[in-house]
Amino acid sequence: MFELFTRGNTLPEAYHSALEALHGSHDIVPCPDYNTTQKEASLTFVVAEPMREPMISRLFVGEPRSLEQYRQEMLDGILDFLVRDDGDGESPSASQEERGNWEYTYHARMADQIPWVVDELRRNPDSRRAVISTRDKRDMESGSPACLQSMQFFIRGEGGSRALHCKVLFRSNDAAKAAFMNAFALIMLQERIAKQLGVAVGSYTHRANSFHVYERDFELLDGYVNRIRSGAETTYSYVGDWDERMSDERDAIDEMVKSLRGR
Repeated sequence: MFELFTRGNTLPEAYHSALEALHGSHDIVPCPDYNTTQKEASLTFVVAEPMREPMISRLFVGEPRSLEQYRQEMLDGILDFLVRDDGDGESPSASQEERGNWEYTYHARMADQIPWVVDELRRNPDSRRAVISTRDKRDMESGSPACLQSMQFFIRGEGGSRALHCKVLFRSNDAAKAAFMNAFALIMLQERIAKQLGVAVGSYTHRANSFHVYERDFELLDGYVNRIRSGAETTYSYVGDWDERMSDERDAIDEMVKSLRGR
């Protein structure tokens, strides 16, 4: 199994390098759970300056609304009420009739752990214990277990250069259709925690033990890599561009959430 490592100063730079690395070095292996095959490698990409512009890649399947909705799902739990109640008291609070059929959301699994991470890093800024685990025992019997497994936060540096570094682990990560949105939302969470702690945003490390593209998306990966290598524009600015376009979608997202709650 290929073990790949890439890095970049910005999120798009690191993500695009990861796409190129997978495109060039991979195994083609069966994926019987989905009756297909996949190009797969183990891959780690590091973003040295996660908040540095440009922050938005043009090479992902999404637009401002989908990225804003995903950011809100991850950071604010706007769809936690869709998690079905398994009767164990671990699902987010909501009335039974509001429950959906989702097995989990990342936010629902992280929500109680985030305040503890902040408290732990306030208690000991040099701690190695500030870990959020998103794996649950129910994943062992689930048909769709959580892909994100854990996040670990470190405050490192001296004096005014102290910064919050974030390292995440995915058991499985769709390179072409999920990785960018995953990384963007998790960086937004990293920024939120850094602000609570009064430190800068440090590096972001994204590890996927299975970084893959399904057979149906082989041509999509080819197209992404061809665009990167062509020299064509592959990024947008977040501040002053996509942040405003994402903000414009918030009312529509609010209405969507209200409609789901009232169904």
